[in-house]
Amino acid sequence: MPTSAKDAHPRVGLFITCLVDLFRPNIGFAAARLLEAAGCHVEVPRAQTCCGQPAYNAGDRDNAAAIARQVVSTFNDFDYVVAPSGSCAGMIRVHYPALLTDDPQWAAPARDLALRTYELVSFLTDVRDQKSVQARYEGVVTYQDGCAGLREMGVWAQPRRLLRTVAGLELREMNRTEACCGFGGTFCIKYPDISGRIVDDKCNDVLESGADTLVAGDLGCLMNLAGRLSRRGASIAVRHVAEILAGMCDIPAIGAPK
Repeated sequence: MPTSAKDAHPRVGLFITCLVDLFRPNIGFAAARLLEAAGCHVEVPRAQTCCGQPAYNAGDRDNAAAIARQVVSTFNDFDYVVAPSGSCAGMIRVHYPALLTDDPQWAAPARDLALRTYELVSFLTDVRDQKSVQARYEGVVTYQDGCAGLREMGVWAQPRRLLRTVAGLELREMNRTEACCGFGGTFCIKYPDISGRIVDDKCNDVLESGADTLVAGDLGCLMNLAGRLSRRGASIAVRHVAEILAGMCDIPAIGAPK
């Protein structure tokens, strides 16, 4: 059967995420580089905004639904929607269909978009069948599984598979790698004492691994962990998985002095 143009060069809408846009644009550029190397035609719609997760988690369903409709409208024409965040991808794939299920105009488009939405690394491996990357990173890396990416998007093996192909990189698992980092979006604001205990436990796991670099697929988790590790005086580089896979680690690590 001949390969269709969509299969060969799919049109991908890159959902950049609020945190990447505001705090770490390098992740967005790395994601675009990886997608283009995988044969995708990448576009970043200027009309995109937040995925609506903060409002949704706070119980503000009306505003969350309004944001969801905006996202569905903005990305409706793309073959796929890809986000360098399991959390934002999970919001679109898992929660949009439920959020808009009673809306006669938007229920079907929301379900359709959900089926075309992926977390970045899972898209590269599961959809584009990518088995390796051409990148180098000298260091011992431990990977933190973000809760939403793991439980909503099924992301676990995919980043590890590609990280093991990075030249010079040693992947070393920490204890309790699947445990929460304590961020949880608005959770860390509502319950700071509990959040602080959770992130301290996670930092202990990171330090005990002996790794010199902490990697994850969600910038929220990474900012939370980088901040806590820095306050504890730990000299561990914190980076998004896309930066390493794309070979774009020529800027300071997250939370590091410029």
